[in-house]
Amino acid sequence: MKCILTVVGKDKPGIISKVSGLLADKNVNIEDISQTIMQNTFTMIMLVNLANACVSMHELSAKMTELGSEIGVNIHLQHEGVFDAMHKV
Repeated sequence: MKCILTVVGKDKPGIISKVSGLLADKNVNIEDISQTIMQNTFTMIMLVNLANACVSMHELSAKMTELGSEIGVNIHLQHEGVFDAMHKV
């Protein structure tokens, strides 16, 4: 299953490391990533694959929300199909 992971918040060192570290720990593959900083606001979007993950999407979402709170950013995980449906014109 593929999901879209978004991260938004005030830029600070270690955001990418902590997010990618948690994904690696749960055996989630990062298939694509885009990251930028807009006027001190960190923004990142990832396409991740949970096919070999050791947690469910719901569990991973909860872990990411918890991590976001710890590091002061907003992290949102969404199934790729839902993301695509929401962004069709």
